[in-house]
Amino acid sequence: MGRRHGRRGGSTLQDEASRADGLRDETDVARAYAAHGAELYRFALRGLGDAAAAQDVVQETFLRAWRAADRYDPSLASLRVWLFAIARNTLLDHVRAAGARPWQGALVADVTDVTTGAVGEDPGEDVLRGWVVEEALRRLSPEHRTAVVETYLRDRPPAEVAAELGVPVGTVRSRVFYGLKALRVAMDEMGVEP
Repeated sequence: MGRRHGRRGGSTLQDEASRADGLRDETDVARAYAAHGAELYRFALRGLGDAAAAQDVVQETFLRAWRAADRYDPSLASLRVWLFAIARNTLLDHVRAAGARPWQGALVADVTDVTTGAVGEDPGEDVLRGWVVEEALRRLSPEHRTAVVETYLRDRPPAEVAAELGVPVGTVRSRVFYGLKALRVAMDEMGVEP
């Protein structure tokens, strides 16, 4: 492959591009699967709660990626982000299909009771939204992530967080402002609207 650099589990853009361009080749699809398949499977399993359905989602994700390899642009997103966007859409399609065919749920272990959801409610959307926020938060600096999580997500007063961190209140507010801005950028990169 290529040399690694300081990003968490990341590889150079050149490595990503060569893998994505090679999705037309079985060897390179296998390499992409080896690099990202397990993580995609965990994502699908978390969203569906069914191992067989999660495997189907991962398989369909790589099939869609292989078919759309010419549309991948490494300057817009990493291969991992692109695959997760495809997996998210595949998972949503799977959840919607299960909602349209509730009788299929009776054929396997009952993971989701599709009859209890409100009209128009998408049962997989909350799981997906949570994953997207979690993944986007990982891309923030530790200071910005802490400020956003503590004040925005846990609804704590900035003064309380500032006292706990030993920084001025204005610093916490600034970190929240720039952290939310960076969060929006990260979500855009992932192909999701905040």
